[in-house]
Amino acid sequence: MAREERRPQRRQEENDGFIKKLIQVNRVTKVVKGGRNMRFAALVVVGDGKGKVGVGSGKANEVPEAIEKATAQAKRNLITVPMVEASIPHEAYGRFGRGYVLLMPAAQGTGVIAGGPVRAVMEAAGIKDIRTKSYGTSNPVNCVKAAVAGLAALKTAEQVAALRGKSVEEIIG
Repeated sequence: MAREERRPQRRQEENDGFIKKLIQVNRVTKVVKGGRNMRFAALVVVGDGKGKVGVGSGKANEVPEAIEKATAQAKRNLITVPMVEASIPHEAYGRFGRGYVLLMPAAQGTGVIAGGPVRAVMEAAGIKDIRTKSYGTSNPVNCVKAAVAGLAALKTAEQVAALRGKSVEEIIG
C-alpha cells in the first residue's frame, strides 16, 4: 500500500458562493482541578453579497475547527435583507445586549461608513451605501448581533403596505 493511499483525504473547501468573514478568535480558559483547559471561540459572518447574511459562533480545541463550526452555524442562521438599489429602505435600530447599532440609508456612492465588526456584516450582506453608528459597547459579538438584528427589522414598502392593507402608493405618499 502506497503512502498516499494510507493518508486521510484532506477536506476540500467547497466554493458555495458565500462571503465568509472572520470577526474574532478568542482564547477561552477553564480552570479545572488538573490545571487549565484552553479552547478557542470564533465569530464568523457569512453572506452571499446579494442580500443574505448570517452570523455564527463556535468553540473548539483548535482554531480551524472553531471557525468551521461558526461558519456552519452562520449558514444555518441566514436572514434576507431588503435592499433598495445598494442601500437599505429606511432607518433601523438594532439592539443586542448593551450593543446598539443605528443603520441609516445613504445616497449612491457614499460607501460603507461603519466600524470594524459592523462593516464586515454590511459587506457580507452586499450593502454598498450605508451609514451606521454603534452605541453602548465595542464588544464585537454584541455589535455584530445588534447589526444583524437591525437588518432583520427592515421592511420593504410592499411588506408595510400588505401589513396595513393599503397600496404602495398610499404608503409612499
